[in-house]
Amino acid sequence: MTADQWLALFAAILGGALRVGVPFLFVSLGECLTEKAGRINLGLEGVLVLSAMAAFGGAWWSGSPWIGVLVGALVGALLATLHGVLCSLQGVNDVATGIALMLLGMGLAFYLGKPLIQPQAPQLPAIPLGSWSDSPVVQAALQINALLPVGIVLAVALWWAFGRTRAGLLVRLAGDSAMATKALGYSVNGIRIAATAAGGAIAGLGGASLTLFYPGSWNEGISSGQGLIAVALVIFARWSPLRCVGAALLFGGAGAIGPAMQSIGVSWGYHLFNTVPYVLTLLILVITCKPGAVAVGSPGELSSAR
Repeated sequence: MTADQWLALFAAILGGALRVGVPFLFVSLGECLTEKAGRINLGLEGVLVLSAMAAFGGAWWSGSPWIGVLVGALVGALLATLHGVLCSLQGVNDVATGIALMLLGMGLAFYLGKPLIQPQAPQLPAIPLGSWSDSPVVQAALQINALLPVGIVLAVALWWAFGRTRAGLLVRLAGDSAMATKALGYSVNGIRIAATAAGGAIAGLGGASLTLFYPGSWNEGISSGQGLIAVALVIFARWSPLRCVGAALLFGGAGAIGPAMQSIGVSWGYHLFNTVPYVLTLLILVITCKPGAVAVGSPGELSSAR
């Protein structure tokens, strides 16, 4: 490989990390907020797919990608709120409910989104980071999603809120000790429903980034399990919003290896490289989830989640 090919490969992986990592970032931040309150939402895969469809439909109908983003966030919040409300009922299991709502969200998206497979919706603007280079390949690779800076700011805001604000401390309290939260006169279910709804809205932004930037269209296989991978990603990030940024970029870069190799003419092993994010997920779960051990940073109530 020549120096130009190595540069193109590096730029493609970096650019792919910045593009592919955006949905991972938003879904992991949404799940981080939800789990900080002591609730697990495996339904975020359904939230991601349904919000992706809704965002595409909203942008197509209105002619504005930003209205599509708002629609995606709203739909994500609504489905997550349903999860939060159902899980607040006596005897309802978080994990089973999440799986059921994942199937509901995906089913609704596939059914309602059939008329949207052919149309083209307006796309979010790209931020050019490759203007420093004369190479068209580098310039094309470093076109990043306008939602990426929003996700980074949101991660910093969540990190600050968890440590410095009353609302953030209440979320952490509900996630660490339901009894202490009740003793102070706060509603555990109310806090968890609010955190789950907000987490769904954040995940909905990830869905919007799928259909309104990369890959920029609606189809039934658009998610590829990113909502489920985000649960492992949050464990890997040790429930830290700032670490979620790095973890999302890592997973995004892993997913970009295959297309990056193709961009420089290496076609062998393409499908093998596409499995890297899933292999990473399995490795993280094997390494971090040990029987009888609690992961560092884990909210206390997750170990006794219903």
